[in-house]
Amino acid sequence: MEPENFVIRQISIFSENRPGRLAAIAQALGEEKINILAFSIAEANGFGVVRALVDHPEKAHDKLQSLGFNVAFTEVIAVKMRDQPGGLYEIAKILGDAGINIEYSYAYSGKEGAVLILRVDQVGDAITKIRKTGATLLERSVFH
Repeated sequence: MEPENFVIRQISIFSENRPGRLAAIAQALGEEKINILAFSIAEANGFGVVRALVDHPEKAHDKLQSLGFNVAFTEVIAVKMRDQPGGLYEIAKILGDAGINIEYSYAYSGKEGAVLILRVDQVGDAITKIRKTGATLLERSVFH
């Protein structure tokens, strides 16, 4: 399988950090029948960044941009990890040993197991290293 099949389009929404902004984003996506599969929120200097994996990233981008939100795409990867102590360590060690920096990350755990979403500085190298260890990368088609 080609490495690009593992590159996932995440949307990043930049917004003022004030009450009701997340609700407005969620409402807009809900109106378009766009499912949020995973997300995180970070805050800095009065602004927030909502990073989300959605099932229709282009549609989400267009809808949110039409409402005045500043939206961008970011390439991330998703690694299935053991949902038990040491699972995160195994993935972080693979990347660290390869000299690949994790810029940020978030995770979710569900009935299928735990998944770590990663923004790294060397996407292609990260995909290669993770696959060589036998760890499972989720394909883009799982999310989009």
